[in-house]
Amino acid sequence: MQSWYQIFPKNPWLSLYAWVIFCILPFFFIFRSSSLPEIIFGILLLLLFFIAYRLSYNSRTGFVYVWVSFEIAINIGMIFLFGYVYLSIFVAFFIGNLRNKVGFFIIYGLHIGMTIAAVVFGFFDHSELYLSQLPFIVLSILGVILLPFNTYNRNKREKLEGQLEDANKRISQLVIIEERERIARDLHDTLGQKLSLIGLKSDLAGKLIYRNPESALNEINDVRQTARTALKEVRELVSNMRGTKLDEELLRVQQILKAAEIDFVFYGSTQLTNTPLLVENVLSMCLKEAVTNVVKHSGASRCSVLIKQNPEELLVQVQDDGNGFPEGNTSLQGNGLAGMRERLEFVNGSVDIKIMDGTTLNIRVPNVILYSSKEVIK
Repeated sequence: MQSWYQIFPKNPWLSLYAWVIFCILPFFFIFRSSSLPEIIFGILLLLLFFIAYRLSYNSRTGFVYVWVSFEIAINIGMIFLFGYVYLSIFVAFFIGNLRNKVGFFIIYGLHIGMTIAAVVFGFFDHSELYLSQLPFIVLSILGVILLPFNTYNRNKREKLEGQLEDANKRISQLVIIEERERIARDLHDTLGQKLSLIGLKSDLAGKLIYRNPESALNEINDVRQTARTALKEVRELVSNMRGTKLDEELLRVQQILKAAEIDFVFYGSTQLTNTPLLVENVLSMCLKEAVTNVVKHSGASRCSVLIKQNPEELLVQVQDDGNGFPEGNTSLQGNGLAGMRERLEFVNGSVDIKIMDGTTLNIRVPNVILYSSKEVIK
């Protein structure tokens, strides 16, 4: 349940102090009246308005439209009786929080029409008062027109951002699950067979140790060698799991191209902002595969690498002046490109190839959006 002060908008176009002034200001207009019954009636209307305003925020059913209509009626009464038009700002803000699109436009149109009509007719009874505050009345009418749309669109945008954040969290969870499964497969493939072999050879050595000590010794040597091989493979697996950053891979790329007598040119920067290590590792592997293809298949004399990050995506471009794909085949199959596409799909990335005066390989990964905090959306 909301606290009483949460009926005021968060991040509003008016500060909290301005909203408090709008709550106090109507008493000035009410006490200007010389009649005690009018004063009592005005205070009663004001209290009823804020009670309805509070109830409308707590309502989770279609009854919210009843409370908004009640607020509009009180606002019209305050305009006619006391020349106070600023309650319309409160109503306008709340209308922007209505979720139903049809209901929003109906209440929005009703509020604008009745407020403008009440102000026009109010000039006949409070012409002096209206003329003295004419600029503020005009600003209030503009607020009644613009504020609901501003609030409605802001809430809609924040809702979409919240859904995107949930989707990113879900993707991160799936990435973790996929990585665990991959590690499990690698460990099984790396250790399973060798541990089984070690067990079999140990049993065999135990049986031969008294009958044929020389054969038993050979089996033990095999066990020792198999254990060393398994240890080496586990170390390689752990090393691969640590990942490679782009600047580290770029140094290796430069060495490979230099050994192949291919000129290397680099554009952009490897200093990335808010890029997960998983994404950078995938890009490093794709860069390595792309340059390997250049060395093996392009016959190029020059290769350039561009790394560029913008608000929408991260681009890694590898361009060479070689002979392109045989017979113009730009399929992503073969030459390691199928594996590259699979890795990029893991981080929602893509790869495309253009052949013109050589081959240009564009690797794109959308930027991950990070959030510090989110407001609760009604």
